[in-house]
Amino acid sequence: MKRALWVLAVLLSHWRRHPLQLATLLVGLISATALWSGVQALNQQARVSYDRAASALGGARTATLVGRDGETLAQHIFVDLRRAGWPVSPLVEGRIQIGGRSLRLLGVEPLSLPIEASAAPAIGTSGLQGFLSPPGQALIAPDTLAELKAAAGDTPQTNSGATLPPLTPQNELVPGLLVVDIGVAQRLLNMPDKISRLLLGQRDLGPRAPLASVAGDTLRLVEPDAETDLERLTDSFHLNLTAFGLLSFLVGLFIVNSAIGLAFEQRRPMLRTLRACGVSAFQLNSVLIVELVALALLAGLIGLVCGYFIAATLLPDVAASLRGLYGAQIPGQLSLRPQWWAAGIAISVIGALGAASASLLKAIRLPVLAAAQPYAWQQAQQTALVVQGALALLVFAGGLGCLLLGDSLVAGFAVLAAILLGAALALPAVLGLVLLISERAARKPLSKWFWADSRLQLSGLSLALMALLLALAVNVGVGTMVQSFSKTFTGWLDGRLAAEVYLNAASDAQAGEIKAWLRDRPEVQALLPGSRAEAQLGGWPIELIGFADHATYREQWPLLESTANAWDLVARGEAALVSEQLARRLKLKLGDRVQVPTPQGPWPLDVAAIYADYGNPRGQLGVAIAPLVAHFPGIAQTRFGLRVTPAAVPALVTALREKFALDNRSLADQTALKAESRKIFNRTFAVTNALNAFTLGIAGVALLTSLLTLSQSRLPQLAPLWAIGITRRKLALIELMKTLSVALITALLALPLGLVVAWCLIAVVNVKAFGWRLPFQVFPEQLVQLLGIAMLAALLAALLPILKLLRMQPAELVKVFADER
Repeated sequence: MKRALWVLAVLLSHWRRHPLQLATLLVGLISATALWSGVQALNQQARVSYDRAASALGGARTATLVGRDGETLAQHIFVDLRRAGWPVSPLVEGRIQIGGRSLRLLGVEPLSLPIEASAAPAIGTSGLQGFLSPPGQALIAPDTLAELKAAAGDTPQTNSGATLPPLTPQNELVPGLLVVDIGVAQRLLNMPDKISRLLLGQRDLGPRAPLASVAGDTLRLVEPDAETDLERLTDSFHLNLTAFGLLSFLVGLFIVNSAIGLAFEQRRPMLRTLRACGVSAFQLNSVLIVELVALALLAGLIGLVCGYFIAATLLPDVAASLRGLYGAQIPGQLSLRPQWWAAGIAISVIGALGAASASLLKAIRLPVLAAAQPYAWQQAQQTALVVQGALALLVFAGGLGCLLLGDSLVAGFAVLAAILLGAALALPAVLGLVLLISERAARKPLSKWFWADSRLQLSGLSLALMALLLALAVNVGVGTMVQSFSKTFTGWLDGRLAAEVYLNAASDAQAGEIKAWLRDRPEVQALLPGSRAEAQLGGWPIELIGFADHATYREQWPLLESTANAWDLVARGEAALVSEQLARRLKLKLGDRVQVPTPQGPWPLDVAAIYADYGNPRGQLGVAIAPLVAHFPGIAQTRFGLRVTPAAVPALVTALREKFALDNRSLADQTALKAESRKIFNRTFAVTNALNAFTLGIAGVALLTSLLTLSQSRLPQLAPLWAIGITRRKLALIELMKTLSVALITALLALPLGLVVAWCLIAVVNVKAFGWRLPFQVFPEQLVQLLGIAMLAALLAALLPILKLLRMQPAELVKVFADER
């Protein structure tokens, strides 16, 4: 034990003499841990929110009894089942609008609510008496209370004119949810003596009568679900974030590998001395591992703190993305669990040991005397390149197999990972071939040495260049996908937002008043009513959108394929337009028939057309508004668009606001809606852009550390050139050009690789994740910009080693010829 402590003290003395190396090592581990743990914190925060939403007050984690065809149930069924020994509790569910904000309303009967449905913490702080006694309580999450600009105790009115009980903040509730007593919910939703579903508890109330003998065939049992609809919808988003975090973590480990390689290179004489003093190879490597673990623990703790701040900074954008894309409500305050801290420390330690594994294996296998020879660490380089190239081919073959045989999101990401990993493994061999061809094409001695020496440096720079290749390829791929999405999204908005003005009245009564007032306005060319309803189809949540039969939709709706008389069939209520993602998910094609569950019974609809619905993972059915209202009689009919003479839009919007006191949420012109949509679009990709920038920055640091590592062993190659008359300034320029040359070759290889990554994201991952496919487009100006950024990063990384060479004293170069080499 005493000898081990002595060896550890000797090894640690190296870091005291080389603080910059220690800083580089710690920076690599901190950045890798910070980005990985930050992404995991964001994912964990979202999943905790999903779990709360699923488990609180009888969500998907509790068994339920629902109507056979999705219709509402008579209230007496609850009484009959309780008398028959069934531990059921009624729920009334629907949506209401308060000040233009749509909220989910949940009515519960707290006395029968099962314990596993989180009844105790969800009912207000004053207990059952305050919740049940007049005027009752409307429980609401603090975040939602703030969004409504209301205070505790307020009794706001819904858009239909009904008054809510006093608002009572409750921390356990998810945002966007209002919980009231079941009687209050029936009044607010106009559902007298009706219930939406029955929760089935686990409590044993004694012998039960058969379900069919009590309710006949009107009920069906829905078992608890380990994964909610929301979790299924957002899996792709979180898998995307995880992939970025993992990529950033791996690129950060390249820095660690370079720093550890430099430390081992400089400590070879120390290792030789320790071995000569009787320290066994096993004991030496054990102490080296202890040293690495200690540094990893220190860096891991700092990285976790940095990861927390990264997650806190990105959380608003992630919450906005999840809310805009999926309707998921994520609290704005970050909360972390102990397992997050433990996982962060573990990943830091595992990453450090993984990055150092090659050096540790070389150290334990080298004989005592060989440990001091400069090139003992670079043996079998050509063999390694051949093996690495063969491994790259195997990885590519595996990716091709996943592409041809896989049919899942994981398979899509496996294809993407195979492309990136195979390209990274093949890079040293491709660079070596390019440098060899350049060397043979050179005619002058100095030019030949330039390319030959670049090949010699390749083994030390390969990991950093792999990091640069991956970072650039991902930036090109994701940037191309986002730009393609942006351009397509703009054109798609022009088709979907065809009306000049969009209006959402506070109630059906106000909607009638507005329509009557608009009929006398000559600038209004058409009034296009619209409405929405929600249902499930094939186990997936869908949205039905109803619109008028008008030339605006017939001419501009973004149809991908359709039957000859599609719009006529839709207008008669016999068919529907199906969104691309729903058609892919349920494998629907033109002419197929679907049965949509409605409160009035199943609604058979033929698939008349398939249309693009970019950015929306939920399935959609476009139907005529009259049949929609007939099948969903309780839905609001307050939405409509106006076709208006463009020059008259500002005056009409002003008049509507003054006449009916409409705010920006209730009334917007086409220009404002498009601007808001683009704003949401840009915010959706803010997290992706930030992670791209982080990854590219880490790749630059990896290149810097590799060049610092090489600069320590460059003197034997540079001193002879200086001795024959080449100045230090010219040597520095040569070194700079060599670095920029290999960086340029790598960047040029990264551009087509990035386009392949973009194709994979658009044609494989995006289709499997969201169900729709974007048109593939290339943006040359973006490629030129990224190429410039890569060269700037290489230039900045090379500056410090070049400055050290410029300031090197001639005496240090002369000493090379006196050393044992």
